[in-house]
Amino acid sequence: MTDQWWAGVRQRVEAAGAGPGGGKVFGALGHKWVLEEPLTRGGLAELEAQIGVQLPEEYRAFLLHVGTGGAGPAYGLFPVRRVQGRWRWEGDGADLADLTRLAEPFPDQGPDPKLLDDLLAQRPEEEDFDDIEDFDDAIEAWDERWDAVMFAPERTEGAIVICHLGCALREWLIISGSHRGTIWSDGRADDVDLVPLLDDDGKPVTFARWYSDWLEKAEQTALSAP
Repeated sequence: MTDQWWAGVRQRVEAAGAGPGGGKVFGALGHKWVLEEPLTRGGLAELEAQIGVQLPEEYRAFLLHVGTGGAGPAYGLFPVRRVQGRWRWEGDGADLADLTRLAEPFPDQGPDPKLLDDLLAQRPEEEDFDDIEDFDDAIEAWDERWDAVMFAPERTEGAIVICHLGCALREWLIISGSHRGTIWSDGRADDVDLVPLLDDDGKPVTFARWYSDWLEKAEQTALSAP
């Protein structure tokens, strides 16, 4: 994605936020239509040196020419900030990403389906227990086993959380590996595994498509007459 592609995007976001329907756009109360200032090239170089990998082209161009985060899909694009000399992404669930492993390739495959099926089959049912406290203990132990598989750190190597949709549902940007530059949906809080976002043609959605689709739909709502 060329740098010129992002030309005018910051102004479009500001105009949408000032539109008569700006407050009706989902998540606007969270990001308040505010975009943080873009990164300098020196800041970007320092960030990439810290994480040990170059960010996907579309995203790094956004950081340089639009902003480090703020107004964006759902409750906003998680900003990347320099705090006490170290760079980090900030937002609800941003700490799920291990910033020391971003150069590792994002896995091509999830957990063994048979393992997941076996775990689901072992999920305790309340009617199998005479004492509700025994059931609570059993379901808590099962949840720990399930989370150990679904939320294992290696599941999200090479990726950062960039957006929160509410109810612990999030979206990730893949930084390294064969899926680099694409957006993945994270519904694990609802026992739905990580899956790539796909467009109408079944192709993986990249960062630029993800953000521009949001902006176009947001403009339709924000700039419409009340």
